Amino acid sequence: MHALLTDLRELWRVTLAALIFGAGLPAIFAVGIRFQSLARVGVTGTTDVAPLSRRRAAAAVAVLCYAIVLAVVIAGVLFVAKAFLASRLGIHLFGQE
Repeated sequence: MHALLTDLRELWRVTLAALIFGAGLPAIFAVGIRFQSLARVGVTGTTDVAPLSRRRAAAAVAVLCYAIVLAVVIAGVLFVAKAFLASRLGIHLFGQE
């Protein structure tokens, strides 16, 4: 019974990570695209031009979303390559010995 509970606890962690990275990152990227479109045209989507401060704020949010996605992708690649980096280059990331 203890093994079953341990397996279910680990399964929950894997499911949560899959939801965050599998659906969360594309959602953040989609929010970035949405804010980038708000920064280019009027907020209502018509030919009316939004105030400059609102467009700058939308562009800043878009850049922040893109930066978060890029940072997670780079961290993921480094995590996958951590053994290679440790053995070949002597760079120890993520607790790799």
